[in-house]
Amino acid sequence: MRLGVNIDHIASLRQLRKGKEPNIVEAALICEQAGADSIVVHLREDRRHIQDTDVLLLRKAITTKLNLEMSSAEDIVRFCEKVKPDQATIVPEKRQEVTTEGGLDVLKNFYKIVRVIRRLEKRNIAVSLFIDPIKEQIDACLKLGVHRIELHTGHYANARTPHSLKKNLRQIKEAVYYAHNLGLHVYAGHGLDYNNVGAISSINVIEELNIGYSIVCRAAIIGLFNAVAQMKKIITEKSI
Repeated sequence: MRLGVNIDHIASLRQLRKGKEPNIVEAALICEQAGADSIVVHLREDRRHIQDTDVLLLRKAITTKLNLEMSSAEDIVRFCEKVKPDQATIVPEKRQEVTTEGGLDVLKNFYKIVRVIRRLEKRNIAVSLFIDPIKEQIDACLKLGVHRIELHTGHYANARTPHSLKKNLRQIKEAVYYAHNLGLHVYAGHGLDYNNVGAISSINVIEELNIGYSIVCRAAIIGLFNAVAQMKKIITEKSI
């Protein structure tokens, strides 16, 4: 199982004082050295953390996959066409949210999303859709012709009771196998940390987990290399 490390909040630290440190490229290279299989950044419309320049520099510097999380806003799509990341993950975005609150509503936004997908695919950019673990949304992704989806694990990660935890984990498992059996490449992420990632990692048909905030938080205590290596070790052992 691959690990994608989201480094948005390395940039969040930098943006607190609008300075140059911590260096986003240096952080990405450390993540790669520690075992990250891809580097993930979300270029938000309000540029609250990752900046256009960051993405351009990362595109040139890293040797693993660059996964650009993005909305379907026109200026972001044009930028993605210019940069040509290895993968673009289309996510919903609200200006007032602290972090992404849920999956993309593919059913509601079908025709807008399909136009974005076709534009990116013409540039040979692999496209993934970030969705909730719901069969109807998976079916809609299949109709769009995408080959990759990332399932939102936030409700599982935020569960506060054993019953809610089991319910959300079961929903994720059912969605993963449903999508896998349809021939889709299945990824997962959001809210995963060192305590809750094990159960998700054990669903071994998931190909990739994308994790950011918890790794950056752990890095503040033990260093970025160690934080990434520790997460990689957990998901590797659980996915065997």
